Amino acid sequence: MASIKHIDEIASVYAQSLLEVCERQGGIALAESCSSELNGLAEIVRSDRRFAEFLKTPIVGASARRASLDRIVRGKVSDLVYRFVMVVAAHGRAGRIADIADAFDGLLQARLGRVEVDMFTVSGEATPDVIATVKGGVKEAFGKDAVIHQYRDPDMIGGVKLRIGDQLIDGSIATKLRNMRETVAARGSSAMRSRLGDFLA
Repeated sequence: MASIKHIDEIASVYAQSLLEVCERQGGIALAESCSSELNGLAEIVRSDRRFAEFLKTPIVGASARRASLDRIVRGKVSDLVYRFVMVVAAHGRAGRIADIADAFDGLLQARLGRVEVDMFTVSGEATPDVIATVKGGVKEAFGKDAVIHQYRDPDMIGGVKLRIGDQLIDGSIATKLRNMRETVAARGSSAMRSRLGDFLA
């Protein structure tokens, strides 16, 4: 996944509508299939900046946008997802397809008793032990299974940062060092400054 998920109200409205249709027509199995197809479309949008801009720019007419989407989507996804995407485009929301896909996935995971977790590390690939620890902690704290999305954060020195909904849990080394520096500044202790200097040397 190429970008961090930020779900807004507009995307959630479209996602909720599609989820309700899925549940009426085929249940969770259909919803999971639609989620996979929407995520595939979202990846296309995210991987091609020019196409993403094409979907958003007001310079392009609505009919041209719909025609482009029709060529890309028709025959590549189920009829339900095709019709949904074309409705989204008809309402001038083609540029929000990736957001809607994220919102739909989030709603589906909630239905399945799961919670989505954004995990940030230096490499973008946490070790199996770290992932297992995070999943265990989420299960204990929320009573739900964690669906982990990993991201690379080159500004980190080490450790892990987690985003769960609106909550940010920062266990990065950079944050720990910053907290140490703030403590040193607040206390004004020369001995602590010396120890911090030794630690950073």
